[in-house]
This record gives sequence, structure tokens and C-alpha cells, in this order.
Amino acid sequence: MSKSINVGMIGYKFMGKAHSHAYRDVSMFFKTETIPVMKVICGRTEQALAEAAKRFGWESYEISWQKIIQRDDIDLIDINTPNNTHRDIAVAAAKAGKAIICEKPLAKNLSEAEEMLNEVEKARVKHMICFNYRKVPALALARELIQNNELGKIYHFRAQYLQDWITDPEFPLVWRLKKELSGTGANGDLNSHVIDLARFLVGEISQVIGMQETFITQRPELRTGKELSTSLTAQSKKEMGEVTVDDATLFLARFTNGALGAFEATRFANGRRNGLRLEINGSKGSLMFEQENMNELWLYSCQDPKGTQGFKRIQVNEAEHPYINAWWPPGHIIGYEHTFVHVVYDFLKAIDENKMPSPNFRDGVECQKVLQAVEKSAKEERWVKI
Repeated sequence: MSKSINVGMIGYKFMGKAHSHAYRDVSMFFKTETIPVMKVICGRTEQALAEAAKRFGWESYEISWQKIIQRDDIDLIDINTPNNTHRDIAVAAAKAGKAIICEKPLAKNLSEAEEMLNEVEKARVKHMICFNYRKVPALALARELIQNNELGKIYHFRAQYLQDWITDPEFPLVWRLKKELSGTGANGDLNSHVIDLARFLVGEISQVIGMQETFITQRPELRTGKELSTSLTAQSKKEMGEVTVDDATLFLARFTNGALGAFEATRFANGRRNGLRLEINGSKGSLMFEQENMNELWLYSCQDPKGTQGFKRIQVNEAEHPYINAWWPPGHIIGYEHTFVHVVYDFLKAIDENKMPSPNFRDGVECQKVLQAVEKSAKEERWVKI
């Protein structure tokens, strides 16, 4: 017998669109006892918010997130607002007994993230963080292969997350470039994903040493508008403002299991729109993945006969692969937006089974510990233990 869970979503732009799509599609493809109902969406600019509510399929909209949390008919709060708002919304939602899904990074800094974790655990509510790349079928398959010892002892994890959307010096000073709003730049925005994947696939990180750089320190102030925008575009004013976060962060890491890690995150790699790439090397083989070819996983096995050894492409769209059985026949690929459907599906499944969803706020805190250690290391120019 099905039951509904009424959703109140705070945020309506890039991630708001992605999350809305997930709530709309999840019950068409995945079978769960709990069915999401898109009750109300929240934002600050009424004209754009009203358009988002209509286009994305929400029953209503509200300018005050506090009013949404106070509503007795709302069961789940979805947070996809700027990082500086996560803590206040999540703490209030937990105290009101609401389940919570929150975008990454969990908070602006570690202390806020730990407060959020403490409050959801004290309230005993379900909580989840949207590390959606865990839900890429190819990466879920990679985890299965590693756990089944197909790679043997892990030696190396190396990853790049390369983007280029702010290489133009005239690109305006959006919230992601202000420390008081975002907490961090490429490190928290991009490395947070990669750190989580490293923990998901290889294990815990014990120490790091990093470096950071801000290439463009002054940018035009942002011209705000009333129109709905869900892409990484913006208009500039003539006035200039200071960039207060990192444009690029690189760091080395040691894992508790002895593996070594190399991480690179930058928004200044011209030609790389969303270039997430990772490779894992072990005693029995290697794996390689690129997000822009997200339906493929490359596997090298030392067990193959000599003379025919080489990286093998696995097209991850067979019914035996994680999540794929709910979608299309073999050979029919899926895309970026489907990872958010998988996030919502796993959340609903956890509700059905009365389990804590994964990843959750504890994973968010563990990620935030590494992010903070990397920043400290870059400032002090030394290794920092987690």
C-alpha cells in the first residue's frame, strides 16, 4: 500500500530544477511504497519563483522558508540554496521533525556541518546529502568491483574535476565566489564531490597537503534580475568586487588503508565544461571513469592473458548494473539528471525500510573535515591530519 511524503523544497534554480525533475520522474520508473508529492517550492524572487513552480510542477510557492517548515502538511524539506543558508534551514527543519535532503557541501564550514549532524541525530529524523555522483551506475558498479576484490589492494586514487565557466574576467561576482556565502570555492564546490567518491570507493583519508590559488581577484558585481535562470550564467554591473574564495585547489592525500591520492579541482581549465575524471590502481587491476562519458567504465585486469591485456570498456546499461533495470533496454543510455532520480529513489527506499539514507549528514561532515584540512594545509604549507 502506497503512502505519500509531502515535499517542501527551498531553492529553485540549477539544483532546484534537477531535484524537481527527480521528484516528478522517480515514481514513473522506480517502485517504492512512499510516493513524493511536490507541495511547495520556496525562493526569494517571486516572479522567477512563480515561473519555476509552474514549469517544474509544484502545487504552490512560498517566499518564506520558515513558513514552509512550520506547515504540518510538509514531511520532507529539500535544501538546495546557497551554502550559507544550509545550517539555519536544516536545524529548523530537524527541530520541527522534518526529514531532510541537503545539497553539497553540507555547510559553509565544518562547525556548521557538525551542528547540523548533531541536530538531525538529536531529532532522530531521516537525513541525506546529495552527493549525486555516487548514484552514477558506472561508479556504483566500480564500488561493487572494488568490494569484490577485482582490483586487489588499492595503491592509487587520482581525480580531476575541471570546469571553465568563470575563466572570463568579466564574469560577475556570483555567490559561489564570495566566502561569506559559499564558504569555499572550487575546493568545496568540486573537491567535495571527489572527496566523497574517494571515501565511497577507496576509504577514509588520514592526512592531506594542498595548495590553492585565486587567479582573478576582482570581478564585476552581479546584476540581479527577476527572470528564472537555471544555468551557470549571469549579467554584470560596472562596479567591481573582491573574489574571496579559491579558483583552484590541488592536494595530495594518504588513505588509512595505505593508498595514495591526488586531487585537482579548478574552474580555470578552458575547454573542460564538467570534466570529472578518476582512476584507481590496485594490485590486480585498474578502473577509469569520466563523467562526460558517464555510461562507460574502463576496467584493466592483470588476470587477462598476456598479449591481450588492456583497458576494457564496460557499457554500463545492462539490467544487471546498478539502477539500470528501472530505465531502458540495454544500449539506451541515461544522463546527468538521472543521478538525482537515483538519490530520491534511495531516499524513498530508506523511508520504506525505516533505514537511514546513504550518503547522509555524517558523510557530509567527514567530507567537510577533509575540505577544512586542505585549506589549513594550503595556508600553513604543511601536511595536516584529518
